[in-house]
Amino acid sequence: MKKKLLMFLFAVMAVFLAACGGGANEAPADDAPAEEAPAGDEAPAETTGETKTIRAGIGLNDQHPQYKGLLRFKEIVEEKSNGQIVVETYHSGQLGDDRTMTEALQLGSQEVTIPSTAPIANFVPEYNVFDFPFLFPSEEVADKVLDGEVGQEFLDMLPNQNLVGLAYWENGFRDLTNSKRAVATAEDFNGLKIRTMENELHLEAFRALGANPTPMAFTELFAAMQQGTVDGQENPYATIYLQKFHEVQDHVSNTHHIYSPFVFLMSKTFFDGLSEEQQQIVKDAAIEAGQYQRELNREANSEYLQSLQDEGMTYTEISDEARQEMIEIVQPVLDKYAERVGQDIVDRVYQAIEDAQE
Repeated sequence: MKKKLLMFLFAVMAVFLAACGGGANEAPADDAPAEEAPAGDEAPAETTGETKTIRAGIGLNDQHPQYKGLLRFKEIVEEKSNGQIVVETYHSGQLGDDRTMTEALQLGSQEVTIPSTAPIANFVPEYNVFDFPFLFPSEEVADKVLDGEVGQEFLDMLPNQNLVGLAYWENGFRDLTNSKRAVATAEDFNGLKIRTMENELHLEAFRALGANPTPMAFTELFAAMQQGTVDGQENPYATIYLQKFHEVQDHVSNTHHIYSPFVFLMSKTFFDGLSEEQQQIVKDAAIEAGQYQRELNREANSEYLQSLQDEGMTYTEISDEARQEMIEIVQPVLDKYAERVGQDIVDRVYQAIEDAQE
């Protein structure tokens, strides 16, 4: 009788233990089991697919119209993708200079940068044509050419370099500043040490004018002017003012020697990893944000020229005759680079400019 009672008790104990859960050696299903949603609260909506992150870097600071355009791009992309694409923005060369960031796009270690056309010419020589001095007569003509068939033709050259060009933004007309003297004529360039971008066409054009051009990373420029390593530089008014170059420069001239577009670049490796819908979102956002950036940039350049004068810089207007003399001086350089770029491409650009003025 006692034996039967003991067996009964063991059986009851086994059933009780099974009901309480597994043994001490059984691994839990999750590190932290999910909690049930409180009554009346809806569970969060499920997201489909992996969240993509775009690291977008530029060399200019966070007050420049380029960065404000980048923030608009971020806003549009994150909204249109329902948060499936996140845009991280970096200014002031935090991710490197234009060339470094462009190379990072090629390697797939960064997703977006927006350089001028001059650094891109180191990768795609045909882009040198956009840095021909005195090429575009106005911003409006530049818009028509860049947003048209010719502009698209140049964007189509980029995938071979593992880059995708989504849109043209605007840096603007480049103008000369220096700490030595007012520049009103070609003769006034003589002997000036001018920082330029790393672009052979720019270097040769300034040498032809009699200057001593020095390529240098943009992030090093302020200190170089402050220390007298270079006498001056050339950039649009917005860049000159927002980078506080007026603190180390005395003279500014409206040379308008080059109209400089920005090209919105994306890593092809990253772009190819997006769905067709996501690709369209980033492309449309780059175009829309670019239109916004152009408007801001033109307003800023107009305002900042006055601000530079208010800060004590001497402004010198270049006469039509003086500018024509500069054009004639650099023409042999343009002829040389037309052969390198391809005369047919150069002719198409000039024809597009002529058509845009009609």
